Amino acid sequence: MYNFDVEKPTSIADAVKALSRDEAQPLSGGQTLIPTLKARLAMPSVLVLLSGISEMRGVRLADDGRLCIGGGTVHRTVAEEAETHYPGLASLAARIGDPAVRNRGTIGGSVANNDPSACYPAGVLASGATIVTNSREIEADNFFQGMFSTALEEGEIVTEVKFPIPEKARYEKFIQPASRFPLVAAFVAKFNDGVRVAVTGASENGVFRWTEAETALSADFSAKALEGLKLDGGSMISDLHGSGTYRAHLVGVMTKRAVLGLI
Repeated sequence: MYNFDVEKPTSIADAVKALSRDEAQPLSGGQTLIPTLKARLAMPSVLVLLSGISEMRGVRLADDGRLCIGGGTVHRTVAEEAETHYPGLASLAARIGDPAVRNRGTIGGSVANNDPSACYPAGVLASGATIVTNSREIEADNFFQGMFSTALEEGEIVTEVKFPIPEKARYEKFIQPASRFPLVAAFVAKFNDGVRVAVTGASENGVFRWTEAETALSADFSAKALEGLKLDGGSMISDLHGSGTYRAHLVGVMTKRAVLGLI
């Protein structure tokens, strides 16, 4: 074992200050970082716990109609408190992992980590959400930059995520039984001016928008509109759970299921 310091800030300003220390790393719900520490794949000199920052927790409806969720809000709270205004997002949160994960994992941690099989990135991207940090606001289309990669800079933390609320939305995922992560999942959000479709679990580049499906569904919101659309399996993840070709096929299946659930 190795020694490290633990900082427990109670405000965003204090957290930012603590993260300025050499080799400091933020810890939100710890669903990824704790196993990484146990495996000695990360060895920070300082852990900055974000769980004690009350201003980063909670779900509220803003005056502009967007649903605002604090970065430190756990999945269970989102599942319960977003149901009234954004049931599609609440359903996504309610099916993340298991009860232990939902009571510890946070939306800010999930978005910042950008695991290629995480659920939240698909909901954030399909919703056209805005990620708020301690220093700026970043549109979802510019935030996710590849597997485990985002636009966040050193010492920057996700303090809130602002979701435009679509007319209707649905998340469908093909679950990998052991981990409860989606092998492939699709989030479909229908807005007044068009449809957005985001896919997670499939691509070697992480979460992505399926623009061909968006164009087809914006013209005709039906499962039939997706017939004949295919993705190239060459850019998809291939592992013991499924080939790239299989994952490409599942993208179409999950997207169709999401659409059918909204009709």
